[in-house]
Amino acid sequence: MATLVEFPNRTVRVNAVLDAPMSRWLWLVKWILVVPHLVVLAFLWIAFAVVSVIAFFAILFTERYPRPLFDFNLGVLRWSWRVAYYSYSALGTDRYPPFSLGEEPEYPTRLDIVYPQRLSRGLVLVKWWLLAIPHYIVLGFFLGGVRLGWWTGGLVGVLTVIAAVIMAFTEKYPKDLFDLVVGLNRWCLRVTAYVALMTDEYPPFRLDMGGTEPVEPEELS
Repeated sequence: MATLVEFPNRTVRVNAVLDAPMSRWLWLVKWILVVPHLVVLAFLWIAFAVVSVIAFFAILFTERYPRPLFDFNLGVLRWSWRVAYYSYSALGTDRYPPFSLGEEPEYPTRLDIVYPQRLSRGLVLVKWWLLAIPHYIVLGFFLGGVRLGWWTGGLVGVLTVIAAVIMAFTEKYPKDLFDLVVGLNRWCLRVTAYVALMTDEYPPFRLDMGGTEPVEPEELS
């Protein structure tokens, strides 16, 4: 009998590659190095919020998320995730993140969200607050709080600090720890895309660890 392998989340995809080798001590000053990004992202996240409100009404009346608005908000999420990956949400690379809203395929992490052709008018009224409440509780533990798309606290922050200390003494980022950190961030990004009205696909309560998203459905004998 052939069995079907379930693909856990096809709409939001997060892939990451752990760079090696990495500096033992650069992580100590990354908080300074990312300041220019944080300044720009502060303005971008204000725009993100405004665009999301406009998209809310567009979906409510037309069932469509205007493509230019979708691409802009996806760009903000991509930029934020690259900065987070470089700094204290993962410390997965020493490559300085580009100032870009684009895909940047050469950077060691990518975030892709499939553009939805139609979105539910009913869900747009409740998914960003009511339906997402269980995830908000979980993410409060994972992140400890989010400000302007920037997350460094909670469990993710603790694990990243542990990874930094291990790297300082061994020059190696433990793979199991990296897989867990990326999995936690993947969960957070899926929820972010959902509450930002960019998908109707409810985020699974599942920790998909590792740098690579699970494969497409296929039949295995």
